[in-house]
Amino acid sequence: MLDTLDATAVRTWCRLALTALGQAREEIDALNVYPVPDGDTGTNLYLTVEAATEAAEAAPDDPAAAGDGLGPVTAAMARGALIGARGNSGVILAQWLRGLAEGLAGGGDATALRRALPRAAEAAYQAVADPVEGTLLTVAAEAARAAAAAEDGSLADTARTACAAARTALQHTPEQLDVLAEAGVVDAGGRGLVAVLGALADTVLGHTPMGPMALRHETFRPVPVPHDSCEGHARLPGHPAFEVIYLLDADEEAMPALRTRLAALGDSLVVGGGDGLWNVHVHVDDAGAAVEAGVEAGRPYRIRITHFAEAAARAGATGSSPETSAPARAVLSVVSGHGLADLCEQAGSAVLHADPDRPPVSAELADAVRRCAAREVIVLLNDPELRAAAGAAADQLREEGLRIAVLPTRSPVQGLAALAVHDPGRRFDEDVVAMTSAAGATRHAELAVAEGESWTMAGVCQAGDVLGLIDGDVAVIGTDTAETAGTLLDRMLAAGGELVTLVLGADAPGHLAEDLVAHARRQRPEVDTVVYHGGQEAALLLIGVE
Repeated sequence: MLDTLDATAVRTWCRLALTALGQAREEIDALNVYPVPDGDTGTNLYLTVEAATEAAEAAPDDPAAAGDGLGPVTAAMARGALIGARGNSGVILAQWLRGLAEGLAGGGDATALRRALPRAAEAAYQAVADPVEGTLLTVAAEAARAAAAAEDGSLADTARTACAAARTALQHTPEQLDVLAEAGVVDAGGRGLVAVLGALADTVLGHTPMGPMALRHETFRPVPVPHDSCEGHARLPGHPAFEVIYLLDADEEAMPALRTRLAALGDSLVVGGGDGLWNVHVHVDDAGAAVEAGVEAGRPYRIRITHFAEAAARAGATGSSPETSAPARAVLSVVSGHGLADLCEQAGSAVLHADPDRPPVSAELADAVRRCAAREVIVLLNDPELRAAAGAAADQLREEGLRIAVLPTRSPVQGLAALAVHDPGRRFDEDVVAMTSAAGATRHAELAVAEGESWTMAGVCQAGDVLGLIDGDVAVIGTDTAETAGTLLDRMLAAGGELVTLVLGADAPGHLAEDLVAHARRQRPEVDTVVYHGGQEAALLLIGVE
């Protein structure tokens, strides 16, 4: 349990918040009925916190700074969120993080957090031209109010109180906003903030104190996307046709006039930032006028204009026109190790090389899919930790008109099994089903070396022990690499199997493959064994049994 937040704690909080939003992303998207029912709030919040996390991780440590180096990291987090903010809720959350960073600038104890949460809520309200209750703003305000009232509480008490108050406020949002009550849902942005505050409480307490966040109403229903006509543009009735968002370099003095002009053009106006850098978000019918307003105020860039109804139609489309010159289908494999990359390329897959110390983020995954230049893309993740980032990337790509299927392969050996049955001549859905079935029929294991003492399902391991993991759980602990690998293989084959695939890592002993092949022939002569040199760094050995 922490008594004060420092730079390390903030980075941990960012990672936990990103994980929580990744797990809840689809749920939050489904809750999204306000201000526009475009089903992307969860994705936008995830992308915003992903940018904040990257910036916090990259921020240099400065122990001489106040609060054990807290200030530079929280400032980097807030700036990263501002630059990467997506959508209405993303910009509001970025401004909330900016206010929180300002409140924590002098230190991260309980008193500072009680001061920072009201500052964060105030900053969020100030960013919105026309604040509406029953939204993320209300949840932020109630969390801040409860935290400020816990005058003598510890840091843990303050974080826990804020999270509990946010959860309660979220459950009451349908009573404050009619559109939520009519749809039978809680506010999507508020649900995202609850996840962020829950991650903060987890960070301080060192565990998950709040329990499962089962806040989705069972009565919520999908929101249809009608396509009426207005001046030649399909649109959502009652809403402007376009979302315009851009970064803006401008002086503080230019912002009041910009806010006034944009407010006259449309609604859902949110302007976050400061110190010369701003993130501008607005819904308008005249996208050009919104951009021109930014030009008059300063220098707009990274301009994104989304036509709501067309984006919804693209997201629901089954694919692009067959007349396009792009190839019909591609497969993208995410792998670590040049040997594995070569195997995937030989099987006809494009490859995204993954750094074992820095998994690819959603933008990198999306760019890799675009480089495939295909109308349909099947993505083999080969790592369960990438599911959230890949889901966010896939949603963006579907809005661009691409047909994407993300296969949640948990190991490269499952990816290789899926590639073995890939057939671009089949219908897309049939190919996805066949590849998913092949991956699912491949049990996977790996051999790794323990970095330190730890409790596992197989007992206590010490630094340097050889660990055998089956489906991600430690099943064998040993001291001899070949002996432990043999025991692990026996465990895998005990449930049956016809083909064993061994993928050697970069640090695997030279004799390991020969020893294992001989072991398999002695124990199970009817089983075929193939060996590949994968070159992966994270595991000495990968095992697949089909």
